[in-house]
Amino acid sequence: MLGRMLGPGRQNNFTRPNAKGEYVIADGMGASIFRVVLDYYRGGLLLCPNGVSVSELREACDYLCINFDYSTVRCRDLSALLHELSNDGARRQFEGFLEELVVPVMVASAQEGERECHIVVLTDDDSVDWDRDNPPPMGEEHSQIVYSSKLYRFFKYIENRDVAKALLKERGLKNIRIGIEGYPTCKEKVKRRPGGKSEVIYNYVQRPFIQLSWEKEEGKSRHVDFQCVRSKSVPNLIISLGEGPTQPAATLNPQVDELDRLITQDSAPPAVHTCH
Repeated sequence: MLGRMLGPGRQNNFTRPNAKGEYVIADGMGASIFRVVLDYYRGGLLLCPNGVSVSELREACDYLCINFDYSTVRCRDLSALLHELSNDGARRQFEGFLEELVVPVMVASAQEGERECHIVVLTDDDSVDWDRDNPPPMGEEHSQIVYSSKLYRFFKYIENRDVAKALLKERGLKNIRIGIEGYPTCKEKVKRRPGGKSEVIYNYVQRPFIQLSWEKEEGKSRHVDFQCVRSKSVPNLIISLGEGPTQPAATLNPQVDELDRLITQDSAPPAVHTCH
């Protein structure tokens, strides 16, 4: 354990000395958790007693590089234990989904100059059939579609969506939203409106979506806009430098943008008419 925590390997060398050059082991770990860990080194099992949080025990195992699974952990609260094991399984599963299904869609969007991506997850049996002349009015044409029944079932659970969001955040992505939304698959019927116009009614299904960005300030301009800045420049640079002939009667007026003229006119007080 100490070799992995303090060794030269960069991926495991996460323990750092304090100001005195000392290594603090199990900093912030409760006495009950530390007792369970000591018993593990004696008997090879983490026996979690009643009143001890399984999530805290899990954090201690991660810190001390102890394998946390059913072969090493025993506790009475099976719900909490299975929750932690499910989080581990969900993380491993989504790592595969990310590389196989999500990243290729993000790369395709980035190659088209996009800075964000909205991905809708449909099942393998879903089909999308839109009317070309009357597409859905919600902007779904900008969404990317991934057909995967396995990823659809994965996102049914809120806990799995939380695990996926945490993993995407660790990978450096921004503005992450994962949820369930209605997505139009095919037209259901066509309504005729007065005047000859037609309205297409679409069939919507509830499907998971992933929305994310790889930019720090999505949607914000990084250039300075000088459109509304009043110009104070002098039209004749030679006169401003005191060179060349000058006209005493002439006054130098700063350039005024057209926007400033409009503001001045709007701010003028309204004329008052009196009736005799």
